[in-house]
Amino acid sequence: MLDRSSAHRPSIVYRPIRPSDIEILEQIHVNLFPIRYEREFFLNVVNSHGIVSWGAVDISRPNGESDELIGFVTTRIIAAKDSEIEDLVRYNSPRKDLTLVYILTLGVVDEYRNLGIATSLVQEVIKYATSISNCRAVYLHVISYNQPAINFYKKMLFKLVRRLPKFYYIRGQHYDSYLFVYYVNGGRSPCSPLEIVVAFAVYFRGFLKKVLAKIWKHEEKNIPRWSRCKEASTLLVTQNKRILGGGDTTCQCV
Repeated sequence: MLDRSSAHRPSIVYRPIRPSDIEILEQIHVNLFPIRYEREFFLNVVNSHGIVSWGAVDISRPNGESDELIGFVTTRIIAAKDSEIEDLVRYNSPRKDLTLVYILTLGVVDEYRNLGIATSLVQEVIKYATSISNCRAVYLHVISYNQPAINFYKKMLFKLVRRLPKFYYIRGQHYDSYLFVYYVNGGRSPCSPLEIVVAFAVYFRGFLKKVLAKIWKHEEKNIPRWSRCKEASTLLVTQNKRILGGGDTTCQCV
């Protein structure tokens, strides 16, 4: 167990999850998550069958534990057109083979919490997704009552884009889920109704300015030269309202 009272800081390194990790990987999942995963899931993780994963180990632990998992993240690549968030990803690309990276599970054992391990694991996922030219987003679900996880993903700049009622069914009870998305490689969320209105208003204002400028320029060409002069003198009115002068006026061309 990690001794937090000591000055020693663990030496964390990250590596792919291997077949030799299956037992500890399964045990950590049992300890951390309310959902029970089938054995097939763990076999797919450790053998990289459709799943890309990263494990965290503390190489400063005693020899027998220095390569034992203390954290992990598992992911799967999903075709954008087959995903549940296709309507939440907007992109300017003619490609039809666009993909997304879905985070399946992310966990760190209790004694290694708050050391930045989860952050580093998610950064590895984002780096990986960014390296795939046709990938447009990383996304995941969080159960609605898991406030620490919700705060964590917001801090990592994931966008909370949707609440899914009764997404999870655990021990005879339904729970809502929050859907988080992190866009990469030019992927972006669709415009909201407000954004559409604002964009239209900006466009219309620019268009109106151009039209008025053309009208003004056209009118200026049709105004006689003498009417574009302005008088250099004005009529002076005395205290008894009598006009003292005004016949001597001159025009100065503008």
